[in-house]
Amino acid sequence: MDPELEAFIPLFPKADLRDPVTSRTYLAGLAAAVPTPDIADLTVEDHTVPADPDVPVRVYRPRDAQGAVVWLHGGGFVMGNLDTEHPWAARLADAAGATVISVGYRLAPEHPFPAAHDDAYAVLTWIAAHAADFGVDPARIAVGGHSAGGSLAAGMALRSRDEQGPPICFQLLNQPGLDDRMTTWSARHLTDTPWMNSGKVAASWRHYLGGAPATPYAAPNRATDLSGLPPAYIASAEFCPNRDENIEYALRLLQAGVSVELHQWAGTFHGSQAILSADVSQRQIAELGGALRRGLAP
Repeated sequence: MDPELEAFIPLFPKADLRDPVTSRTYLAGLAAAVPTPDIADLTVEDHTVPADPDVPVRVYRPRDAQGAVVWLHGGGFVMGNLDTEHPWAARLADAAGATVISVGYRLAPEHPFPAAHDDAYAVLTWIAAHAADFGVDPARIAVGGHSAGGSLAAGMALRSRDEQGPPICFQLLNQPGLDDRMTTWSARHLTDTPWMNSGKVAASWRHYLGGAPATPYAAPNRATDLSGLPPAYIASAEFCPNRDENIEYALRLLQAGVSVELHQWAGTFHGSQAILSADVSQRQIAELGGALRRGLAP
């Protein structure tokens, strides 16, 4: 473990995702403790995307924004909202110089798959259709997210390819959950890692799928054909149950002819970027912004 992160491990109790309400309260408290980012150079607006039901979004626009990303928060499919994601969405917009459309998708278990996926895809199609309203080039729209949000982003890329939907120029996947089968070494053996461990990941999949079989749009690593997908940046953490499936997905994308940048962050755990005082966290945030800037470049 990175020594700067190790001292903070007691602040990341192994909360039980079997109780979504308690988990949501805990995540809200954790997000509130993250220092508020400077948004003086950003325009921040709340909008409602017409869908069934409507989807709330928060749009972060820097001056001279370079493209846009439809951004999905983490939280194991059961936690998180526009407010808990605010510190990270604002930092990403600033670091990448890009418009960030943060999505308030519906949460499981009250709304199992495909609710969150449909919400995310509705936002993607809406922002593509209204790109001019936000000063966005429709050819420079990316998708991305943390953890469960990374899974949603990867699922959107698959669906947009299959349905000839809005063109996606880039995928930014940070420690995504990609495979409900949990057959990799890290998924089976990382049972005592901070914040997210294998038991909590399994619980999140149960909530999200609601007993239904997983499709590739829910668990993207189940897709048999990954060709024709947008270029990707994938970040994995050493002490994260999702680690091995992140690496496997990156390799499968490469083998399918998709350009991929993979960064395995040594000494980190799932969600450790919240520890902003750590040098490795600062480097991770800066690199996510840099990757998005490169992915959106003309």
